[in-house]
Amino acid sequence: MSMKDRMSGNEAVAFAIRQINPDVMPAFPITPSTEIPQMVSTYIANGQMDTEFIPVESEHSSMSATIGAEAAGARSLTATSSCGLALMWEELLVAASDRMPCVMAVVNRTLSGPININCDHTDAMGARDTGWIQIYAENNQEAYDNFIQAYPIAEDKRVHLPVMICQDGFITSHAVENIILNEDPDVKDFVGQYEPEEFLLNPGNPVSIGPYAISPYVMEARKAQEEAMENSKEVIREVARRYREKFGRGFEFFEEYRTEDADYIMLIMGSAAGTAKQAVDDLREKGIKAGVLKLRVFRPFPASEIAQALSPAKAVAIMDRTESYNGHGGPLASEVRAGLYENGSSVKALCYTYGLGGRDFTVERVYEVFDELKDMIENNKEFRQHRYVGLRTNSPEVR
Repeated sequence: MSMKDRMSGNEAVAFAIRQINPDVMPAFPITPSTEIPQMVSTYIANGQMDTEFIPVESEHSSMSATIGAEAAGARSLTATSSCGLALMWEELLVAASDRMPCVMAVVNRTLSGPININCDHTDAMGARDTGWIQIYAENNQEAYDNFIQAYPIAEDKRVHLPVMICQDGFITSHAVENIILNEDPDVKDFVGQYEPEEFLLNPGNPVSIGPYAISPYVMEARKAQEEAMENSKEVIREVARRYREKFGRGFEFFEEYRTEDADYIMLIMGSAAGTAKQAVDDLREKGIKAGVLKLRVFRPFPASEIAQALSPAKAVAIMDRTESYNGHGGPLASEVRAGLYENGSSVKALCYTYGLGGRDFTVERVYEVFDELKDMIENNKEFRQHRYVGLRTNSPEVR
């Protein structure tokens, strides 16, 4: 059974949290994720869930408390954005290295400077190498669906890693959309009860969590984390398939939109994928074989799967909503191009940066990107590899 409703992305995630009813939620407010702990605390005050809500003095403290609660055997989570995620930096690595299967709702917002509160992926991309699984949503429905799948992924014995569920700040977090909600008993059945094998508050089996590791052990610990991240690929697939079978929605690592015969593909994450899909529909009507590959899972990075999906195309535009300052593209561009090379793909790629600090990414801009891909292939035109979309400049080299 399902229910139709209208919700913002923050409301949808808070509703999923209520349905899961985790044990502990420490949180500190920061725009644009503030509504999530606010709504959860309201659910608790109204007696609709019995999660222990802990107001803390900073985001560093909220992640510290989340780790402590998880280590004690409680299913735990928090929520944050932007500078809040940056303030957690130390604790993000602790959560992953201690193999804590906690979950965090990240509402993506740019990091300073210059000071800005709008959407891009600077915050989560900055944390891409901390050992967390990262899953991104295009819309409110996916933010809801992704969150329900987070704990079954994190808590699987083959994984035991923390999970970030990401959505675009203000674009999905505050915009109200039609949404299909699952029934409470169905969600509880899907997520199940958390039964940790080892935890601090178990006097019959004392354990040490997060001890100092001398040199002979650090590399082995990191390798174990890396193997767990690789293991999570199959677990993500399994959980996604089980979710589709039960609720009829969702996909695994990415969504392929009109890519089966596409000459030109845009690879993109988050809410801008919807804009790209509209542009692709328009271009198809004009006889241009365009498609979109919307990446859902950034960590673990599905390199071989992406290479396979892009292999029939003539050219791909790789779209980053952040800047790496490496001169040739953002994190997504680096990962995708390395994956294409490693898998022997000959598809040509152009790397783009778009939407920083909330800059509009319009259908017209998507047209321009596809025009450049087409120009590169059909007219053998050369373009600068790292290009900005929608930049306010008169230079013909960038838009």
